[in-house]
Amino acid sequence: MKAFFTIVLLTLISFTLIIIFSKAPILIIDTPITFGQNRIDLTKKYIKEHYDLNVSHITIDPKMVVLHWTEDANVTRSFELFNPEILTQHSQKVKDAGQLNVSAHFLIDKEGHIFRLMPETSMGRHVIGLNYHAIGIENVGGVKVDGQAQPDLTPAQARANIELVAHLKKKFPKIEYLIGHYEYQRFEKHPLWMEKDKGYRTVKDDPNPEFVDSIYQAVKDLGLKRAP
Repeated sequence: MKAFFTIVLLTLISFTLIIIFSKAPILIIDTPITFGQNRIDLTKKYIKEHYDLNVSHITIDPKMVVLHWTEDANVTRSFELFNPEILTQHSQKVKDAGQLNVSAHFLIDKEGHIFRLMPETSMGRHVIGLNYHAIGIENVGGVKVDGQAQPDLTPAQARANIELVAHLKKKFPKIEYLIGHYEYQRFEKHPLWMEKDKGYRTVKDDPNPEFVDSIYQAVKDLGLKRAP
């Protein structure tokens, strides 16, 4: 009987140590946007027109993570922005650059839930010049008041971004950069920059620099670089 209790005690100790020293896997909720053959064909067309590449597939080899916000505090409306395959709710300059709708690989709501909208290795349209190398993370927020986006991202979103960036770096070791969308033009003349249309640029301010800096500092041990 004593031996039995000793075994039980040792087993309980082992399980306790496992719980203490192991980290639960990141929770990612697959919530795919519409991604049929039409979107694939539009992506190929975008790659040809903007990057001058004739491709048979839309697979990318991620080299960077780009953080964004949606300019909307509602997760459902944010999802619906990306869901259509054809672009609708954007400026004329963006529409003139192609019918392919904007998209991102992940969407993080105010409570820190992480939704995967599309495979990480499929190209999305979320950052001019860098889509062919970039995984996009959209954060629900950045609501505009009097034309100014508000820095309303939550601590839960920050924690989720930190976990997701670490997860992506482990999954895709070739990822080198972590940037905010507002920094994208600093990559012009960089080897990762691919945009051929010199007139296709838009001014971005998302997400606020303080948020990006906080994420970067939290994952500094991963060795990721900032924009040049």
